[in-house]
Amino acid sequence: MAEIEVGPAGDLAPGDVVGAGPWAVGNSGGELFAVSRKCRHLRADLAGGKIGEDGCLECPWHHARFDVRTGRMTAGPRGGFAKVPGLDWFFRTLTKFRPLRRGTVVERDGTLFVD
Repeated sequence: MAEIEVGPAGDLAPGDVVGAGPWAVGNSGGELFAVSRKCRHLRADLAGGKIGEDGCLECPWHHARFDVRTGRMTAGPRGGFAKVPGLDWFFRTLTKFRPLRRGTVVERDGTLFVD
């Protein structure tokens, strides 16, 4: 896959998440990350998510949480979905075997790229 430009490095402050092609790119406590952009639950755009206090990426639709270092889900869907028996366990188990893809974020001349 070709390298994708994210934007100026200074524009990605801690807690920010942006979309770049198929990637959700963010800054979790000063650590830059890129994960595949679609949530494992109902394919919400994770670029619209937020970084929680624990450094995990939270889905904007149903608040599932992902460890940005591993791509694994740390908490399954919330809200009405939290009441479905076994759903949280199912999605967390799924991401053990099929985590979000992870890309590498690099900075060159003040611009961020992901590949």
